[in-house]
Amino acid sequence: MNNTETTKKAQEETQKTERISGSEAIIRCLIAEGVDILYGYPGGAIMPVYDELYKYKDRIHHVLTRHEQGAAHAAQGFARISGRVGVAMATSGPGATNLITGIADAQIDSTPMVCITGQVFSHLLGSDAFQETDIVGISTPVTKWNHQVTKASEIPEVLAKAFYIAKSGRPGPVLIDITKDAQVAELDFKYEKCTGVRSYIPIPKINIDAVKAAAELINAAKKPMIVWGQGVILGKAEEELKAVIEKAGIPSAWTILGASAIPTSHPLNVGMVGMHGNYAPNKLTNECDVLIAIGMRFDDRVTGDLKTYAKQAKVIHFDIDPAEIDKNVKTDVAVLGNSKESLGLLLEELNENTHTEWLQEFKELYAIEFEKVIKNDLSPTKEGLTMGEVLKQINIETKGNAAIVSDVGQHQMIACRYSEFNKTKSNITSGGLGTMGFALPAAIGAKMAAPDREVVAIIGDGGYQMNIQELGTIFQQKVPVKIVVLNNEFLGMVRQWQQLFFDKRYASTEMTNPDFVTIAKGYYIEAKKVTKREELADAVKEMIASKNSYFLEVCVEKEDNVFPMVPAGASVSDIRLS
Repeated sequence: MNNTETTKKAQEETQKTERISGSEAIIRCLIAEGVDILYGYPGGAIMPVYDELYKYKDRIHHVLTRHEQGAAHAAQGFARISGRVGVAMATSGPGATNLITGIADAQIDSTPMVCITGQVFSHLLGSDAFQETDIVGISTPVTKWNHQVTKASEIPEVLAKAFYIAKSGRPGPVLIDITKDAQVAELDFKYEKCTGVRSYIPIPKINIDAVKAAAELINAAKKPMIVWGQGVILGKAEEELKAVIEKAGIPSAWTILGASAIPTSHPLNVGMVGMHGNYAPNKLTNECDVLIAIGMRFDDRVTGDLKTYAKQAKVIHFDIDPAEIDKNVKTDVAVLGNSKESLGLLLEELNENTHTEWLQEFKELYAIEFEKVIKNDLSPTKEGLTMGEVLKQINIETKGNAAIVSDVGQHQMIACRYSEFNKTKSNITSGGLGTMGFALPAAIGAKMAAPDREVVAIIGDGGYQMNIQELGTIFQQKVPVKIVVLNNEFLGMVRQWQQLFFDKRYASTEMTNPDFVTIAKGYYIEAKKVTKREELADAVKEMIASKNSYFLEVCVEKEDNVFPMVPAGASVSDIRLS
């Protein structure tokens, strides 16, 4: 039975009113929303729900992670690759607070997620009871919406609203805290999906005059440039973006979270913007005459010094969230709405065009970057292995069809720069929060959501050890994810800054690491270590060919740096190649 049939059956089952417990109501609500995989960790305050979950284990597969943070990140990975709502569950107190990092990550990266936490009995609220925390208060700044349920009768309506809010408009995480008495009490259960919330307008109505004004600027532009973000992927507007780019002949760059919306091989895809983005799109941001931002939020890592960012350009901003308009960069034309619809309308107004000379400027700057940076990253002449050549081998073996789940640090920038993406939703990483420890559990969720896709986690030796315990989840669940640790025995990104800006004072960044291969084998995961270039190709080939989970440690140069680089607070025009 597929997910659509399961959801339809669940809806039919909930049309009649039944007398059931709050705990069973929670499970029935999840089933009605089409949830078939749930990540979590049991405990006293959520135990009644787990007891009911046991009875429904043929309908919902519960994944016992080894830490609640792992559950939140796994739910994120599930959501990011599938487009569905990820679900995580934990008990009260430390269980709930351990979800917070994943929730904050989901909030800033617009990931649809519903987290359910148990809470002490309602008569104990505020008494500092065992494992009581004010998780609603704690999570308020990092959730799209949250709510505490103290009565069983509230459960169906609140959970329906939670799923609607999490996935509608600009997606985000929702937390529902449910007291233990609400879990054990009975209610007359009937479930109706939420289709709207008063005063909440998830998708603004598009102003066609704004679309026409945007098209007028683009049609008259001599040096237009597009920067797209994850809003294109969330809006399912990949084909519309591609059509706009091709019709108007516009060089187009992407933010980290926008990567893979169109293939990296597309001739008008000019690379990544941002602190470690490509030379040409960063440099030429300050030379374009019209800058078209689509589904991106002008993050500081993209803009650098706002006082010098694209001051010469007319700025057009397409976004679903009114709060993003003029927040960081003043726009000349703002088009609010879903990117799929707004880009479709824009396409009708655009003239066919080519910007051959302008595109040539990007090609010339790329040639400079290739000679000074890319060639040395991908085909080095020095003895030590580079992170770039590892990604090159992964591209060869996966043919650009893998989903790359990267952690945070130098390896993340290398993975985003050099991964080949042929399919959308192929770059899963922690963008806005920059959460070390993200990749391993997120890869679990991604692989479980898309079992037919190759999922490769790219992780540094620092971030890997933050959630290394999730190897136990991989082993128990038999998730055939591929794990690559690029080991430079440093917290590499911090060390790079220390080298460049702190006179090489490597304060607390050098790492003495354990035997990673032995640890992986302790979890019955096939593992190998590569220290020499001649070993790399065969090791990567063996890893990708494996039908099971696989761990590959690659020892890379200890003090390699990631370039290009826009120094913090500098103008994007000041991007450094060395």
